[in-house]
Amino acid sequence: MKEETGRNIMRFVIVTGLSGAGKSTALKTLEDYGYFCVDNLPLLLISEFARIMIKGNNALDKIALGIDIRSGEEIGTIGDILNQIKEMGVQYEVLFLESNTKELIKRYKETRRAHPLSGTKGNVEDGIKRERELLGYLKEHANYVVDTSKLLVRDLKQELEHIFVENGDFNNFVISITSFGFKYGIPIDADLVMDVRFLNNPFYVPELKPLSGRDKEVFDYVMASPTAEEFLNKYLDLLNFLIPQYKKEGKTNLVIGIGCTGGRHRSVAVAIELGRRLMDGEYVIKVDHRDLSRDVSR
Repeated sequence: MKEETGRNIMRFVIVTGLSGAGKSTALKTLEDYGYFCVDNLPLLLISEFARIMIKGNNALDKIALGIDIRSGEEIGTIGDILNQIKEMGVQYEVLFLESNTKELIKRYKETRRAHPLSGTKGNVEDGIKRERELLGYLKEHANYVVDTSKLLVRDLKQELEHIFVENGDFNNFVISITSFGFKYGIPIDADLVMDVRFLNNPFYVPELKPLSGRDKEVFDYVMASPTAEEFLNKYLDLLNFLIPQYKKEGKTNLVIGIGCTGGRHRSVAVAIELGRRLMDGEYVIKVDHRDLSRDVSR
């Protein structure tokens, strides 16, 4: 980011979001990309910090400041503080890291850490709910809201590189397509579920039975049906209508479940093809196969 004279303009990024959503990873990633990173600076010092950064011939042109719920109830003053640094001429950007409650609880259980707002009873869910309320202003005024519910660490790093290194266009709408087997239950986080058991079943073709929807032979068998093509066209029409409505509502993550009997043949092939066709849209597409490794010996 440069002025017309060629002199660097400081890029001032505020990294915030829900505890457990990936703020530490984001700060470390930005540090690797040459950002000067400061985490958990007391809120009262933010204005002075910004003043120091823009004063004189400071060599730092990329700065990331971590803010989170550890600031306590004082986080309610963040709006006034941001207005102060804006009046100084600092064009800050806010990166807000989000995740669904179920995933956050899972992460806390895995790390055996206590949520900073869980209180003496240790209720993580109540802590997350309160944290969402306190950080509401920051999320509402964020330039980038990244939902990490379905993102691996490498996916988050790639997204940050795209935004803060390549200066690419940001799209925070993630579509996760999950193939599954109905015999193992419907994915509990699915927003939309589609049953594709009406398609020709490779399970009953001896040479195709041991393969999966990832294999060309099975994929071609499933997709060769005119019914499969018609279904995909109609379903894409529905998604093209629904997605803008979800985005207007403020949704950033859509989980689509594609199910067949065992989750190995038809649902896998359809999920792959659906993901391929949606790649042409302005979305981040993730495709995974929940039950692909089950019953391999069938």
